[in-house]
Amino acid sequence: MNEAMVIELGQQTLYTILILSAPMLGVGLIVGLAVSIFQATTQIQEATLAFIPKIIAIFASIVIFGPWMLSVILNFTASLFNNLSSFIQ
Repeated sequence: MNEAMVIELGQQTLYTILILSAPMLGVGLIVGLAVSIFQATTQIQEATLAFIPKIIAIFASIVIFGPWMLSVILNFTASLFNNLSSFIQ
């Protein structure tokens, strides 16, 4: 296993991590922005008001995007196992 293979494997791993985390981060960002706008307009400054909707939205996005996330991580794992012989020299 040379340096180029290590760098390529690291790039694939980071790309997979970014793709898997993007739906939850996006949903959390949108819900956080909506709650912040609501808090600014009503002048309610309650910490749990910002936390609880984000948690619920992120759990919902995990349920919605879960099957897709599972297929992405299974494809990545399968490609790792298929290329295992090229990693060992």
